Amino acid sequence: MPKKEHGIEFLADKRHLWLRSKRQWAIMRIRNTISFSIHKYFQSEGFMQMDAPIFTGNACEGTSTLFETEYYGDTAYLSQSGQLYGEAMAMAMGKIYTFGPTFRAEKSKTRRHLSEFWMVEPEMAFHDIFQNMDCIEGMMKAIITDVLEQNRAELEILDRDVRVLESSLKEYPRLTYDEAVRIIKGEQDVHGVNSIKSLETELSSKEEERLALEKDIKDRSDAIAAGGMKKGKVNFNQTQIDKAKQTLADVEEDLRNIPQWIESAKNFEYGNDFGGSDETVITRLFDSPIMVYDWPHAVKAFYLKRNPENEAFARGVDVLAPEGYGEIVGGGERETDRDKLVSKINEHQLPMEEFEWYLDLRRFGSVPHSGFGLGLERMVTWICKLRHVRESIPFPRMYGRLKP
Repeated sequence: MPKKEHGIEFLADKRHLWLRSKRQWAIMRIRNTISFSIHKYFQSEGFMQMDAPIFTGNACEGTSTLFETEYYGDTAYLSQSGQLYGEAMAMAMGKIYTFGPTFRAEKSKTRRHLSEFWMVEPEMAFHDIFQNMDCIEGMMKAIITDVLEQNRAELEILDRDVRVLESSLKEYPRLTYDEAVRIIKGEQDVHGVNSIKSLETELSSKEEERLALEKDIKDRSDAIAAGGMKKGKVNFNQTQIDKAKQTLADVEEDLRNIPQWIESAKNFEYGNDFGGSDETVITRLFDSPIMVYDWPHAVKAFYLKRNPENEAFARGVDVLAPEGYGEIVGGGERETDRDKLVSKINEHQLPMEEFEWYLDLRRFGSVPHSGFGLGLERMVTWICKLRHVRESIPFPRMYGRLKP
């Protein structure tokens, strides 16, 4: 626990030294295991590692989060994803994966966002969305197994309760978007637990916890102030006060957040994408990652294939981590119909000329294919149960931070 005067901004400014602390040492070792495990899994499954460019001339996930730069007199962008290039490589090699830095220019300071992060992106020829989900689940279980086998000591340093990690080795629930929305809105229970009612119960419990912590802090502080207490006992009580204050800060944050989660869940509008609150509400009901698939096509990327049985939905899948951590994997089956892609590119108001090479992948022969992206830092954050994604990478780059 950092000293009282060492707030998070101070520690971030001294990141080059903060990395030497025991907690950060443990996180980086777990990150290393996860990274190696990803390579090991895909190599053992017959994938070839290939590399996508960092400089690109086109958007992949929409134009609003691009970092623009100058490239020998032309406009270029830092890559949001290697996926489009991954599709080209998969058409040549069958099964490939890229693993490198990606960039999103979101002006967000939430605990889930970085401007620069590492992402693994496999692409697989002759795979539909369900085979894609099998691959995602296999990869995640391989990662968790390796961390549990190799990093028990580091997990103990982080005080990580491993029971959720152990339960994440079982089969992952797969929910359609429609099912997930009903759960979020409290219209469908999960194992007898209702999202809205459970949050209301927790809110009441947190209020009681807050009062108990405040009383404990006051009682111990008054006892110290009264004098006559031995030094060892003073130190013990002060340590307990410091711990209680940290717990109180967490409880007070929950008391601010839970009413917002309840309001968001009750008023969720069908057809919208999930926000952070929505992901939190649903994942708190599960003890393993869940897969949500078949999303309204309007809220998903232009390259996703439509569900042939109902074209209102796209064959996309988001994997949401439990304990309120939300999305850590996004992917789906890719559209193979050139005309439908052209329509979606126009709908998203993207420059058609920049995607002519991508359309060539359909003009000159295509096969059913799928893929996904796993954000390494989000995986590290969940496995280590970190409060902020900035601790999951050696030197974070996020809105407002470029140094050290």
